Amino acid sequence: MQDWDDAFANMAHVEGSDALPGIWAARAASYRENTPNIDLDIAYGPSERERFDLVHPEAEAQGLVVFVHGGFWMRLDKSYWTNLAEGVRASGWAVCIPSYTLTPDVRISEITQQIGGAIAVAAQKIAGPIRLVGHSAGGHLVTRMICEDSPLPESVAKRIVHTLSLSGLHDLRPLLHTKMNETLCLDGAEATRESAVLHKPRNAHRLTAWVGGGERPEFIRQSKLLAMMWEGLDCDTSVFVEGEHNHFTVLDGLQDPTSPLCRSLLG
Repeated sequence: MQDWDDAFANMAHVEGSDALPGIWAARAASYRENTPNIDLDIAYGPSERERFDLVHPEAEAQGLVVFVHGGFWMRLDKSYWTNLAEGVRASGWAVCIPSYTLTPDVRISEITQQIGGAIAVAAQKIAGPIRLVGHSAGGHLVTRMICEDSPLPESVAKRIVHTLSLSGLHDLRPLLHTKMNETLCLDGAEATRESAVLHKPRNAHRLTAWVGGGERPEFIRQSKLLAMMWEGLDCDTSVFVEGEHNHFTVLDGLQDPTSPLCRSLLG
């Protein structure tokens, strides 16, 4: 039998990972202090965590990139990730980084609706094409934006030109067998409904599933699975396994406008 708890245990398999949240928070705080033209805590809904930060480029934005963070839908917030905006900001794009209400206070399906609301509000502030990127649980959330039951209004959905799921989760059914489901509160119906691999893409969006070669095998499987399933539905899909990156170092490329990850996202 598969040990599903171990299959998703990223931090247990990365040395020194206990220190990472503190490192992330410090880097992001320093970036906010030293980067001009960041609008903080823009409300997109009524709840306390329905807020996003908007990082502006130096000149008029070429369009909008939305980065959705991970944490298995039950931890972290936007304040840990501001520095990851640098790669696309330096390339002339505005970057929206939303927080969202965490489980068990809401269900994952409600988080999907919240992210749709965040993107819709950000799209009112920044004109032009929209590119989505999400990490881990955030990868789940951005791919749900381009499913046939997306919460996005059509006027926003048709502006999306590329969605990049970074180490994303696209089949939530295995999570039913994990201890973390005591917090996620998934049942079979919701796990099915929230699995992008079981949906059709809404429009002819471009999808990239990107994952580190040193990650837990389940994350590599899920990335390949989404690309395979949606390729069969005439979606422009690709999958890229990057070197020996683990679940956390795979994020590093977002800070560098010349990295393969940034070039792919903006390409």
